[in-house]
Amino acid sequence: MNRIAATVAVLLTALVVAGCKGNGTDPGGAPSPTRKPPPANLPNSMVALGDSITAGVGSCLTLTSCPRNSWATGDGTLVNSHYKRILKDNPAIRGHATNLAVPGATVADLAGQAAAAVAQRPDYVTILIGANDACRPTIDQMTSKARFQAAFTAALTALKTGLPMARVLVVSIPDVYQVWSAAHTRRAAQQVWALGVCPSLLVNPTSTAAADVARRQRFRDQIDAYDSVLAAACARYGSRCRYDNGTVHATPFGIAQLSLLDYFHPNEEGQSQLANLTYPGGSAGSLW
Repeated sequence: MNRIAATVAVLLTALVVAGCKGNGTDPGGAPSPTRKPPPANLPNSMVALGDSITAGVGSCLTLTSCPRNSWATGDGTLVNSHYKRILKDNPAIRGHATNLAVPGATVADLAGQAAAAVAQRPDYVTILIGANDACRPTIDQMTSKARFQAAFTAALTALKTGLPMARVLVVSIPDVYQVWSAAHTRRAAQQVWALGVCPSLLVNPTSTAAADVARRQRFRDQIDAYDSVLAAACARYGSRCRYDNGTVHATPFGIAQLSLLDYFHPNEEGQSQLANLTYPGGSAGSLW
């Protein structure tokens, strides 16, 4: 009887060990090589702040917001947004991506968006703002660098105070001058720009007069000034803020990335390019 009992005990032990291995661990508790580890440090929620670019204007069939194609929070099929990339490895974020970007928003509107973001309590916040501060009715009406700095700093302060553990991505402003460079010889672009698209840059698009050349350069310099503010403010914020190091600004958006509705806003391909350029996972400067 003792010999039979011993045999049964051995068999039971073997079954227990086999069952543990089948659940993805070895006898010592180490993960099985075939079992994918759970996501580490990926956000469970996110909010996007900004203007018409992040709202996805021009990426659908009309010049209205199209958040499903947003580079940041989009959940459509055409753009592999930050939200979709995070969702792939962290299902907890499903349904927890909010787009607060407003077409026409300037940096003066960012503090209000930041306050709304704080109320959402997200783990991750994206910011792309500034093009409308340069795209004014006239070149002299562009937001000054000092005012831009004060408003942007106030918005970041609100985020840091209200969401001290959230991670923040600050994206450089696209070089809008490159939009003029790519499309100004196209008759369709000239016609739609004449309706009032970014007049401080795009008025008289084919003119080579010294005053027009100087105006375009002044516009371009102002965008550069804003980007320097974004970089410095993010650096002061600390380790939970990441600036894209000017990557978006340095990457031209050609005709293929522009909406044919206004030759100005990114289409779905342009939104995809933004997502590819800015996603902060898997790089040396990763927020994750």
